Amino acid sequence: MSHSRSRRAAVLAAGALSLAALAAPAVQAAPTTKFTRVAGLKVAGTPAKYDKVGVLQIGSAKAKNILVLNPGTSASAAYFAPLARSIVQQAPDWQVWSVERRENLLEDQSVIDQAKAGKATPQQLFDYYLGWLNNKSITPHFAMIPDASVAYAKQWGMNTEIQDLRVIVKRAQSSARRLHGKVVVGGHSLGGTITSAYATWDFGGRAGADGLAGLLFIDGGSGPTPVTPAAARDSLSRLDAATASPWLQFGGIPAPFTGLFNSTGSLGVLLDPNAPSLGQASGLLPANIVPSQPVTNVGQYGYALDVKTSPPGLAAAQAHLGTLGTGNPAGWDDTGALTPIRRMADVFSGWGLKGLDGTAWYHPLRLTIDAGAVAAGNRNAAQRVLDVHATHGRDLPRDLKMYAFGAALGGKRVLDATKALARQSHIPSKNLTLVDRHTTYAHNDPNTADPSKNDFLKRLIPWLKSVAK
Repeated sequence: MSHSRSRRAAVLAAGALSLAALAAPAVQAAPTTKFTRVAGLKVAGTPAKYDKVGVLQIGSAKAKNILVLNPGTSASAAYFAPLARSIVQQAPDWQVWSVERRENLLEDQSVIDQAKAGKATPQQLFDYYLGWLNNKSITPHFAMIPDASVAYAKQWGMNTEIQDLRVIVKRAQSSARRLHGKVVVGGHSLGGTITSAYATWDFGGRAGADGLAGLLFIDGGSGPTPVTPAAARDSLSRLDAATASPWLQFGGIPAPFTGLFNSTGSLGVLLDPNAPSLGQASGLLPANIVPSQPVTNVGQYGYALDVKTSPPGLAAAQAHLGTLGTGNPAGWDDTGALTPIRRMADVFSGWGLKGLDGTAWYHPLRLTIDAGAVAAGNRNAAQRVLDVHATHGRDLPRDLKMYAFGAALGGKRVLDATKALARQSHIPSKNLTLVDRHTTYAHNDPNTADPSKNDFLKRLIPWLKSVAK
């Protein structure tokens, strides 16, 4: 049987699994997985169906400790799923809860779910989300959402995010208390800034970090210097313009196309890796992520996101994936790569998860604007402009433990920000675990690397065990 046909057979088998299931290694059962959405902050003008926050829970419900993870820019809960499985397999006393922000409720996952279940071919998947742009005869197809119809999303900033996150953290704390366990909050990239914001946020005179055992910063955080009030007002003014989109452009690519490219591309790797690239043949992909030679689906995906060939504007999407292979069309060779290409595809496709993928097709620009005022939880004038309430940066619990890992984008700045946050609250240096790998780890490698060689994971497991004591 050919590789592609055997892969399609695996897809059909996976489609019979429940939401909780991901195809597991033959020698080890897949961790328990559950996804739930609950009521979040009521935001004026937002339809009630979007005032919800989701949580993807991986690990045994009997595990007494919980790590709550916040995804970064244009990422979502499923992004952490492969990492979470590795964590709970090595630290069975922990569950991992990853946050699904409200903007992902706007996504149309219908044909993605069909493809995961073996009920839509890679061509049908691509045509539904992208191919119709070149061929108007393709129906039905994905429907674009006019920016004017979701203007309420211009309010989905840091206050909305933190209040939604509060719901998840309180649920985690309630669960952990019943089992006499601990709760840690962390995040990757912008999720690290969200972690700083939550820890220092003012909840009725108390810091969000009260009751937490630790904070985890994965190539992201918040230094002590805020944006100026003038810059904050200017950003808000431009966002409030009638013609302005509520969404961030990721690497210069407007919403929702980063999500559409990544979701269809990653699924192409898993469903039919050795077929000629659908994305390359379509002419719809940005020219700077398309190789000059013919490539397969897996060759196209690797070329677009590997550190050696991906453009600088997509640094936040990159990993060390390998190199183009031989052949015509050329495949992908990830021999010895820090991040296996199929693990990267698992991360962004949400493989085995119904209704979820690893990208956020619509990332609120207001959230990114507001991040500039967090400033390690120090009260500042920009916070008043942006309705940010991260003011407890100098009175965090002194027994709080922190782990910061710097990769290509955050690097030493993430470690410095963590040290500054600890110093402000007189948290002793012995409570800090600081690892700088900015010269060897791309932005996504800490989360996507092969677990057997992942320095981030190797330090994380003993750190979690120390927090749980």
